[in-house]
Amino acid sequence: MENQNNVTEFVLLGLFKSQEVKITCFVIFLFCYFAIVFGNVIIFITIICSHLIWQPMYYFLCHLSYMDLAYTSTVVPRLLRDLIAKQKYISYNSCMIQLFTSHFLATVEMFILVSMAFDRYVAICKPLHYMIIVNRQRCNMMLLMAWVVAFWHAIAQMIMVIRLPFCGPNQVDHYACDVKALLKLVCTDTRIPNILVIANTGMVVLATFLVLVASYIVILYNLRNHSSDARRKALSTCASHVMVVVLFFVPCIATYIPPPNASQNDKEFSMFYTIIAPMMNPLIYTLRNTEMKNAMKKVWLTKLFLTFK
Repeated sequence: MENQNNVTEFVLLGLFKSQEVKITCFVIFLFCYFAIVFGNVIIFITIICSHLIWQPMYYFLCHLSYMDLAYTSTVVPRLLRDLIAKQKYISYNSCMIQLFTSHFLATVEMFILVSMAFDRYVAICKPLHYMIIVNRQRCNMMLLMAWVVAFWHAIAQMIMVIRLPFCGPNQVDHYACDVKALLKLVCTDTRIPNILVIANTGMVVLATFLVLVASYIVILYNLRNHSSDARRKALSTCASHVMVVVLFFVPCIATYIPPPNASQNDKEFSMFYTIIAPMMNPLIYTLRNTEMKNAMKKVWLTKLFLTFK
């Protein structure tokens, strides 16, 4: 069947219909976005300007903060604009670009979380070999692999959607160009694309989540041989990572594992990994981390001293 695409733009229906609710949500989401930008920039600058940049855990955290900021910036600014705009159109090309960049950056973030779990596993289970195993070269290799795998995942997702015909309605029941919402507008049989979405996105998310769960089960098992102080410190560090993983992965699984027509709450679930998780990450990794708080005080007090000197 020849691909006939008569749609040149889409209309994003957003989250709410009530104008009063939209204004309230605009204020809330604007505050959330400022918190995401401010919190992640603080973490990013603190790490690169302190000795923490040479520690693998904080090296990965620096990249995670950058991904949080980049990922949310592909979605939230347009969401804020659409909450107060009368016209909510997005061109076909812009929609495809948003689809690609959001999947690309989110997948990079997923694999950074896996790298952080690997770092914790080696630090707790093989402490004597930690500096040899988790060296800077291996850290860079894991980050490079995250970018490469994420690129191919996102490009495969975008090519699949581009090849589908859009010749009817153009109203997307979402606040962003999400692949499942777009599939509902395709004017052809979408059984195979639905399966590909579950296989490409859903199973990747689920498999990654199961790997993370398995790694923390192994970590907890190995902690039984440590002293109570060592267990307390390790559990405190791992608890931060577990909270981030749950906030990010559980809503992703709830969104992409079920068939596209099985759930009507996709856009509500997506709020967790597009806004709530990136906003909570700075709080989780700073309020529960004494070393990070000390580095923040040292870096920012030094900057203030040089400013007013």
